[in-house]
Amino acid sequence: MKLYLSSYKLGNHPEKLAAMVGSNKKAAVIANAMDFLENFEVRKGKVKAEVDVLKVLGFLPEEVDLRDYFGKPEELARKMSEFGLVWVRGGNAFLLLRAYIESGMDKWLIDQKDNKQLVYGGYSAGCVVLSPTMEGVDIVDDPNTLAPGYKPEIIWSGLGLIDYSFVPHFESEHLESEAVGRVVVYLKENNINFKAIHDGEVIISET
Repeated sequence: MKLYLSSYKLGNHPEKLAAMVGSNKKAAVIANAMDFLENFEVRKGKVKAEVDVLKVLGFLPEEVDLRDYFGKPEELARKMSEFGLVWVRGGNAFLLLRAYIESGMDKWLIDQKDNKQLVYGGYSAGCVVLSPTMEGVDIVDDPNTLAPGYKPEIIWSGLGLIDYSFVPHFESEHLESEAVGRVVVYLKENNINFKAIHDGEVIISET
């Protein structure tokens, strides 16, 4: 599985994302990190923004709401097999991780690790959940954030699809940048391997 891990939005290299995806331009947009929003129209607008920018790049995007697949991992796997790109927007990383586990998205992604026909892209929380651990993330995201249908248990183990903690918005003009600086201090003090990137920067892996 190829990775396009951005600090914020598409980052400075959207053309590279377009080039990474093969002939299957269908894109699954996952926005469950925003499920804490109580205003449905606000959430809908944020999803539309992701869909619109992907259309400009030549993709055929549609939202896949993981809540529709809670307890239905086989159904989710069939749906996800349709796509060449999985695009996951930011929000609360702990809530997103809950959605992955409840739907079986976590296991499906791990099973796709060697699938070079699939690109996983996203930003902020959408990339944080790939880390081995969620330690330090609670400095920025409230681990107790919930939404209807979600279990309250806090999950501290990430998917481990990357071997470092992904730290977005580092030293950037972002509302979370000051807190992110404290995340970096925590990770250093606890000898946790990490990569901190600025908004605009992207980590790309095609191996």
